[in-house]
Amino acid sequence: MKLTNPGAVPVYTVAGPSTARPLPDWLARRRKRSSKYDPENLNNFELLQEFEFEEASNCVRVSEDGNWIMSSGTYKPQFHVHSTAELSLSFARHTKSENTTFMLLGADYTKSVHLQNDRSLEFHTPMGCHYDVRLPRFGRDLAYLRQSTEVLVPAVGLSSDGSGFGEVFRLDLERGQFLRPWQVDVGEDEAGAGLQGGIHTGAVNVAAVAERTHGLCAFGTTIGSVEFFDPRSKGRVAVLGGQDGEVTALDYSTDGLSLALGTSTGQIRVFDLRNPRPLMKRDQGMGLPIKKLIHMKTPTEERKLLSADKRIIKIWDEHSGDLWTSIEPMVDLNDVVHVPDSGMLLTANEGKHMHSFFIPNLGLAPKWCSFLDNLVHEMENETQTETYDNYKFLTLPELRELSLDHLIGKTNLLRPYMHGYFAHAKLYDQARLIANPYIWEEERAKRIKEKLEKERGSRIRGTKKVKVNQKLADKVLQRQENRGKVDPEAGILGDERFAKLFEDEEFKVDELSREFRSLNPSTVVGGKPGQTQDVDMADANSTDFSGSESEEEEEKPKKKTKDEVVMQVSSSTAPRGGKIKDLAFGDRTQKDTRESRLSGKKEIVGEQAITFVPESKKKKQEPPPRPEGKRRDDGRRSASSNVFRKM
Repeated sequence: MKLTNPGAVPVYTVAGPSTARPLPDWLARRRKRSSKYDPENLNNFELLQEFEFEEASNCVRVSEDGNWIMSSGTYKPQFHVHSTAELSLSFARHTKSENTTFMLLGADYTKSVHLQNDRSLEFHTPMGCHYDVRLPRFGRDLAYLRQSTEVLVPAVGLSSDGSGFGEVFRLDLERGQFLRPWQVDVGEDEAGAGLQGGIHTGAVNVAAVAERTHGLCAFGTTIGSVEFFDPRSKGRVAVLGGQDGEVTALDYSTDGLSLALGTSTGQIRVFDLRNPRPLMKRDQGMGLPIKKLIHMKTPTEERKLLSADKRIIKIWDEHSGDLWTSIEPMVDLNDVVHVPDSGMLLTANEGKHMHSFFIPNLGLAPKWCSFLDNLVHEMENETQTETYDNYKFLTLPELRELSLDHLIGKTNLLRPYMHGYFAHAKLYDQARLIANPYIWEEERAKRIKEKLEKERGSRIRGTKKVKVNQKLADKVLQRQENRGKVDPEAGILGDERFAKLFEDEEFKVDELSREFRSLNPSTVVGGKPGQTQDVDMADANSTDFSGSESEEEEEKPKKKTKDEVVMQVSSSTAPRGGKIKDLAFGDRTQKDTRESRLSGKKEIVGEQAITFVPESKKKKQEPPPRPEGKRRDDGRRSASSNVFRKM
């Protein structure tokens, strides 16, 4: 038992296959043994013993007293009777031909009539086949009039009397003879259609009887009309036409005032017998013929309408027309039945196992499996998680790029969720490979790139963000990296005594100070931590006294090309044997402006100043040489000129 449709109206799958194709017996037994202790299978149990057929099931019915369940299937053609009191198979019986549909004539299974696909009606009792009778033409459905004990069989083709009408055969069970058939308009056969019917042959598809109320019989035809017959007058009383496609399903409400019909195009209509206009119009969404319509009521007396085709079961609110809940099995459906006064649905479907669904909001569990209410209560308290391990989420534009948009609403491989769909992983891989044949090479290149980036990321050293002296912290971490172990909390970085060094602005290292330059002559101001440059001490000292322009030139050094002409100046005052490094002329900071030349004030940087100011042709006169032995009195005041001596 598992929750298959979580939401406002949860749906529980009590029994049924999880895959569309059944496994071989030997493989199924092996998997059952291997998954015995699997947590996902702890809630699995067999509701009804041998509730299955070898190939597929065709039809299923529940008796009025609720104690018996009869189902028919193949292969070989047979029907099973299950006892709900024992939750087991009571007996199985084989038939000569495959069953089309059947009805229970009494409150239990003891009397039943079976319509076979070889134009025969079989009446079965607990002892066996009581009687069988041959029909003039193939039958499509069965209906039973309890007041007159008549079995109604809608048939294929036109009547043999040439009237151009289809027929509904009437078999009186009390007399044991056929009565005059009711004639229903099914249109004209096309050229080449035989008496027994064939392709494009008109037929009466389905029948419905309001046996608990007014007793009107309704018959749906292939021309989209519904004809009503009164069994008391034995004639037609009304016709409802104008439907799209063939009428394939009919059902009266419990009060007999409304009639629901389904067409071969998937359309659903609800009519009030007093008004020819439909009260509700809905589309099943699959474009497939409607196979079953059932009127139901919830414990709160809310009226619901069940509609089913071979792909999906939908339950609608009859008043508002909104979708209440839906069930989408893994296999195609052939028939659906509602267990009276409960929330359980039984289905006959393709595949070995038959389905059982339980909807708590629709009603309580049947009395023969009341323990389901306790299981549902326990599962509701558990946390339900919807996992999509083998699915990939795709939006509608992505589905269109992969050419998968035509599968929306037609397969379980696409599950709608929020603004997109979950696509099965295998379907996604195949579609992506078809859309892009070179996807494997791109994926391989992507994996290689991710691996290389991961290896590069492993070589990145650790970092630690601080408020002050970030370069110092990076330098400490770089030294740790060189030793092979990086710990941002080791050394001065993690010592509380040096905490203010990296937090307080008062302890910020001034890289432009003379002390920092003298201790770190090779450090480039504004560069990366650890980056050095060979700079002469004389040049470093000279930059300490330069202005803001010289600082900007240090932060943004000029790049020189190979073809650029560079003037170099060498000093001739160097001591012999000494090596003086020549510096480029452009690297020396000079501020020789016109004002400085006129004022005679010059800022000399380096060892020698060079000027291009033109000089006069007259040479400056040098003072005569001072004779040796003569006293030097230039710049001294003579004693003879002292005024006090002349006094």
